[in-house]
Amino acid sequence: MDALARSNFIGKEAQPDAARPWIFTRPTAKTGIVSWLTTVDHKRIGLLYGMSALFFFLVGGVEALMIRIQLAVPNNTFVSHAVYNELFTMHATTMIFLAVMPLSAAFFNYIMPLQIGARDVAFPRLNGFAYWVFLAGAIILNVGWFMRSGAPDIGWFGYAPLTSKAFSNQFASDVSTDLWIMGLQILGVSSIIGSLNFIVTIINLRAPGMTMMRMPVFTWMTLVTAFLIILSFPAITIALVELMMDRSFDTNFFEVSKGGLPILWQHLFWVFGHPEVYILILPAMGIISEILPTFSRKPLFGYPIVVFSGACIGFLGFGVWSHHMFTTGMGTVATAAFALMTMAIAVPTGVKIFNWIGTLWGGHLSMRTPMMFALGFVWMFMMGGFSGIMHSAAPADSQQQDSYFVVAHFHYVLIGGSVFALLAGIHYWFPLVFGRKVSELWGKLSFWVIFIGFNTTFFPMHFLGLNGMPRRTAVYDGNMGWNTPNFIATVGAFILAVGIGIYFAVMIYTYFKGEKAGRDPWDGRTLEWSLPNPPPEYNYAVIPTIHARDAYWYEKHHRDEIARENAEHAQAEASHGGIHMPSQSWFPLVTALGLLGGGLCFGCKDAINATMSGWGMTGHNFGILFAIGFGVMVFLGALLWALEAPGGYHVHAEEEKH
Repeated sequence: MDALARSNFIGKEAQPDAARPWIFTRPTAKTGIVSWLTTVDHKRIGLLYGMSALFFFLVGGVEALMIRIQLAVPNNTFVSHAVYNELFTMHATTMIFLAVMPLSAAFFNYIMPLQIGARDVAFPRLNGFAYWVFLAGAIILNVGWFMRSGAPDIGWFGYAPLTSKAFSNQFASDVSTDLWIMGLQILGVSSIIGSLNFIVTIINLRAPGMTMMRMPVFTWMTLVTAFLIILSFPAITIALVELMMDRSFDTNFFEVSKGGLPILWQHLFWVFGHPEVYILILPAMGIISEILPTFSRKPLFGYPIVVFSGACIGFLGFGVWSHHMFTTGMGTVATAAFALMTMAIAVPTGVKIFNWIGTLWGGHLSMRTPMMFALGFVWMFMMGGFSGIMHSAAPADSQQQDSYFVVAHFHYVLIGGSVFALLAGIHYWFPLVFGRKVSELWGKLSFWVIFIGFNTTFFPMHFLGLNGMPRRTAVYDGNMGWNTPNFIATVGAFILAVGIGIYFAVMIYTYFKGEKAGRDPWDGRTLEWSLPNPPPEYNYAVIPTIHARDAYWYEKHHRDEIARENAEHAQAEASHGGIHMPSQSWFPLVTALGLLGGGLCFGCKDAINATMSGWGMTGHNFGILFAIGFGVMVFLGALLWALEAPGGYHVHAEEEKH
């Protein structure tokens, strides 16, 4: 078998099959635009997710600033009521689905395979497809800003009957809601594909010796989050399909006048929506569980409990959805059951915080910038958690429901929590990804400005809510007692924007001019820090053998043993032709373009039909016909993808070094 393997691979590239048609030729570019469009490298795909997420993070931030300008003073006319509705709808949709989720996916793609000693994810082409589908969904969601009907104005929750045709805006062809529906469905396809890929990768591609209880906590949270996605997204997909049927084919799932049930949407939405909260926060918890031990110079306190509590959060997250619906009249039994379950889910969250504090206690703390953001996360996530526990009491929730107290709560959880942890993760892994270290002075300055701006913005909202200010209010009167807190919140929003601007400016400067970082600049504990920075295409010249939970920490103290094992593994791998790498492919991009075109045509079908009628072409539903045409493109792209040769080529790590 060894002789056969060596005969099949001559040099570094697999020999081309001249008999195959040109359409199956695999691209080989390693630089330039083609290399990025056809990449299957998990690291490049992680960077694509990261750059896209940061762009949409800025878009969502601009939308938030416009909201805060409108609310800075009473009776403001900065934007109209209609535009305000579009802004708060798209701000929330953008930040949740196009910023925080894909930024977590960027870390999943880039870091997770490195942490488990893999050379790529299980299905590299599928990984590329997931990114291009995400980008297609993001474009569809935002294209409404450039159309006459405007952006969606239904809230990110899309409650019926706001989403019905009867509530469409002033234009007869209200395509914005249809585009919102199509965009979310396509984003769901991306998320489920990516999650299945991560699950298979973690289960099957761990390095020898890496048992489940030796995996880094971030990898564990990747696994739990992936399961949450594949179990929760079908609920919102069903709801979106039913809503699409109501709007496009006159079905009656949510149409009250025809016997539909708007509360059915709420149940389906929140069956997805509350696990979604943990889809956003569990990756952040995983990042914090990597940073705190590194900068405390000690192992994570209570590792098994941290892992188990993360799994418990994922499990219990499916049993609390109706605490978003305490005011809908579910009845005392259902309300009591969901209130108790909401209190119960606070326990594993509190366990995690206890373990993080235990990690810090007695450690030799190094207050570097990633540690500052991590500690900021712990504090502000606790603040959001305390107000969340208040909402588990149904009588209190009935008073706070749809008030600015709830706005303060979820921003402390999702920005003070998720975003602070993601910013900490960018600082932490920046030297690994780009080979440069961020200035501590400028990094800490950005932290303090963001920290002050965040609390100045959202802490006054607790008092606004307790004083009765409703959410989604475009204009308020000057005698309501809300003037000062709103003005302070707006000032805080601009301070926060300055802090984010400093953060991004420092990162861009560091990428081009920053100090070069040596290998393992933080004295890390997990496997990714054993690699050069940036890591080579093949990640590991030799797949490592794992002997302990903190794999790289063990390797640092047993160098002779590890060197002998690596030499044996390198010799065995060389006998099989070297390191096998997957070939690039055009078909994930082509298939995703079909989804993009189909989603746009179906979402804009009324506008397309009106345009065609203006050109004298009637008698056909051209929007649906065009969508079907792009559906054929999706089918052909997937078919050619399936018929494409396995491809692949071999590299030799020793030759790559010279």
